[in-house]
Amino acid sequence: MDQTLSTRQFERAYDTCGTAVYRLAMVYLGRPADAEDITQEAFVRLLYRAPAFADEAHEKRWLLKVTANLCRDQLRGFWRRQVVQLEETPLPEPSQELEALRAVMSLPKQYKLPIHLHYYEGYSVSEIAEILKLGQSAVKMRLKRGRELLKMELEGTV
Repeated sequence: MDQTLSTRQFERAYDTCGTAVYRLAMVYLGRPADAEDITQEAFVRLLYRAPAFADEAHEKRWLLKVTANLCRDQLRGFWRRQVVQLEETPLPEPSQELEALRAVMSLPKQYKLPIHLHYYEGYSVSEIAEILKLGQSAVKMRLKRGRELLKMELEGTV
């Protein structure tokens, strides 16, 4: 195993990146319980398998990349295809921000992930390309098409 983190380093990483990891898992998987499991697994990997990081931004990118990989693995898994949702999570009263979030969540996965990483997490095109293992031109095109779909969706509901 690679070096392990101290308790203080781990707590700092969880405090600064935990929400972003959970949100990315929610975007991928759409279920709070699954997102919590993936978040836990990502931080277990940080604790026991993390390489040396140049800075906090490098650590966050690594965590998001691990999260994306774990989510893809779970979506490919046999048990994921066998699960039936019993109920939808109740949402608060609609607001403009909530409507925008619903519109983002309704996008196909190939568009909602780059949109989320760019607008909600603040990553650049090159950083998104690294996290999602795509070319920069593919990320740019997905952002463009995702914005077009969002515009059509939001104009239709306004």
